[in-house]
Amino acid sequence: GYLDNITAIGPRTVGSPENEVLAVNYLLEQIRGIERESTDAHKISVDIQRPTGSFSIDFLGGFTSYYANITNVVVKLEPRSGAEHAVLSNCHFDSVPNTPGASDDAVSCAVMLEILNTLSKSSESLQHAVIFLFNGAEENILQASHGFITQHEWAKSIRAFINLEAAGVGGKELVFQTGPENPWLVQAYVVAAKHPFASVVAQEIFQSGIIPADTDFRIYRDFGNVPGIDLAFIENGYIYHTEYDTSDRILTDSIQRAGDNILAVLKYLATSEKLAKSFEYRHGNVVFFDILGLFVLAYPARVGTIMNYITAAIAFFYLSKKVLQPKPRAVHNLKKLFAAFSLTLMSWMCTLVAVLMVAVFVSIIGRALSWYTHFYVSVSLYGTAAAAKLILVHMLAKKFFYKNINEQYLGDVFFDASLMIWSIALAVMTQMGLCSAFICTLWVAFPLLTKLMIHKEFSQKGATIKFIVMYMLGMFVPYLYMLYLSWTVFEMFTPVMGRSGSEIPPDMVLAGFIVIFTMILSSYFINFIYLVKSTKTTLVTLTTVFVVTLILVCSGIFFPYSSDAANPKPKRVFLQHTSRRFHDIDGNVVKSDSGIWINGFDYNGISHITPHVPEINDTIRTPCEEQAPFCGLPWILPVHFMFRLRRHFYHALEDMNINRRMPCCSVGKQMVILPLLLIMWTHISVPTGPSHMSLYVRPRTGSALSRWSLGDGMPVASVGGDYFVFYSRGLHAAPWRLWVELTAPEKHSDGIVSLAIAAHYFFGEDQKSPQLHALLERFPNWTFSSGWSCTYDLFVF
Repeated sequence: GYLDNITAIGPRTVGSPENEVLAVNYLLEQIRGIERESTDAHKISVDIQRPTGSFSIDFLGGFTSYYANITNVVVKLEPRSGAEHAVLSNCHFDSVPNTPGASDDAVSCAVMLEILNTLSKSSESLQHAVIFLFNGAEENILQASHGFITQHEWAKSIRAFINLEAAGVGGKELVFQTGPENPWLVQAYVVAAKHPFASVVAQEIFQSGIIPADTDFRIYRDFGNVPGIDLAFIENGYIYHTEYDTSDRILTDSIQRAGDNILAVLKYLATSEKLAKSFEYRHGNVVFFDILGLFVLAYPARVGTIMNYITAAIAFFYLSKKVLQPKPRAVHNLKKLFAAFSLTLMSWMCTLVAVLMVAVFVSIIGRALSWYTHFYVSVSLYGTAAAAKLILVHMLAKKFFYKNINEQYLGDVFFDASLMIWSIALAVMTQMGLCSAFICTLWVAFPLLTKLMIHKEFSQKGATIKFIVMYMLGMFVPYLYMLYLSWTVFEMFTPVMGRSGSEIPPDMVLAGFIVIFTMILSSYFINFIYLVKSTKTTLVTLTTVFVVTLILVCSGIFFPYSSDAANPKPKRVFLQHTSRRFHDIDGNVVKSDSGIWINGFDYNGISHITPHVPEINDTIRTPCEEQAPFCGLPWILPVHFMFRLRRHFYHALEDMNINRRMPCCSVGKQMVILPLLLIMWTHISVPTGPSHMSLYVRPRTGSALSRWSLGDGMPVASVGGDYFVFYSRGLHAAPWRLWVELTAPEKHSDGIVSLAIAAHYFFGEDQKSPQLHALLERFPNWTFSSGWSCTYDLFVF
């Protein structure tokens, strides 16, 4: 009921009445109802916070964020006698424009309301307070959480937090970040969670920046110095941030599962002695991973380091003993081992290069993302190519390089070569401090134990049934876990390829992942190529599947996108009806235009749309205005580096009938002239415009931006050297006033700084012009087309 009612409000964009009034009123109504029915063991306090602030962040290449009068709904549940310490539970009720935001993040807010209701009705008093933050501006790049943790009086009592997020729609909620350090938090999850799903591998992948996303976890960690747990739904990311993210697509089982886990963990933390003394347990990282969702294994990283080095040492001892016995053949054995080692690495490299060449070819001919709707196509295309190439390299080596050499000896040597590779990888990853090194431990320990247990069978001629069965049983654990992990990785990454921009070919990324998993899963089966008489049938079968799939992909039979009502996988397209004006140093308009700026959010650009909307074609590619920051384009966020300019399109139209409520900037100047240096303070006032604006700053040649009134005072440049400021506001915000300080040469006749401002209309009567609305109506139903109107003004001061 909570979820349905929140999503029924519609898109909840920051600054809109839906977000600032309707959603807030609904939350308050439910919270007041819960408060009335709570037991005497608890005290409930409610606060509406509307903070204003600013901060800089290195996400998306680096930019500065400014927010004014945004909304947080904060609830504190504590014992009647009060509590000194608290645990925070965080969700956000805002959504991106044009989407109902059921999974991101209304379902988390619904779960939190139910948890609040459950805890408040319990007769058992908590030891610590639980603070529920329903934040109203997460989609504006984490603004509301910053306003809370840096400005709210309750924030000082928080010792840990749980952040509830989504990268997909329903399914299991994955713990993909913890800490920093504070191993006791992971142990709390291990002990309390009823349906655990957690992976330190996901944590290290996410924190590497490979996935273009971030959560409030970063804000609490970096600005609040508070440790926490980050959870997210990851299933069906194809419809994340689209109109299809509706409440009916989230299974009740998913909601129940998340509620069971989060309630149990919150209750455990709120009654834990460690919460009050969290600073005493803050040191040390944790290795953690779940076993098929049944339970979680977790142990201190320092223990993992010792285990890893011991495992690697035992493996190296085993290998050295094999090489040195008998001593007269030590040099010969060593040469054979290193030859097999080198050949295995070479086969992996050849496989990677060959498969990536296929991916490049598919991308060049315009068939990228053929697997987006049909994932099996990627396995049939890149998986078979990888397996066939591996087999081919070793077949040729067996035929020409290892001619007339005992098969059992070769099988033994190549098993040892794989063991050596994994042992080196284990030592290196452990030395790098990666907790994911536990995977290498599995791939060293279990194969080595298997080898020691069936070493007699290794010496027998041929691969007998008994040998194969015992070998497979010994390898069962690492293979099962690797298949489970690969499912999780592909579940997360495949949908991301449809929203990762036009710069990186997604086929190369996915093909690379498939090759890596193929190499891992085949590493201890390479020796079978040398043990069996022939692998020609396997090679021919794999090659046939690959060739047939490649022909079908080239023919275009596998359309990337789907409008299937039950399981849509849409193409994302963003359209901005833009009115631009470029001013010279005297304030005169030297250029103006109006048109619809079109961006496809994946590598295919708009090639699949042109047959449906012929006027959107290669003849309207967007030119770069070289003199303007960010090419004179009204980016809502600094994601320009993710998109090739030649894949931008600008469909020229007549000017919009938007009332420019924002004549940009009134400017006051103060100057101090020092020898050879001019320091200028520019005071800028932006009258109240729409709820979302972007400010772009580019110092002119010889000038430099030294300080400003935003963030910590030190300007942060975006990729390319220009400066980007993202502005958003709630209702009734005051005009935006800021100052910048620039240094410049004494002679600056062409100006000191270019400053542009874009106003984005995400809701209301100005959101979609008639021209934009008419164009959106013509887009095919397998697209998710998000459109809005904006104005752009460039000034030189």
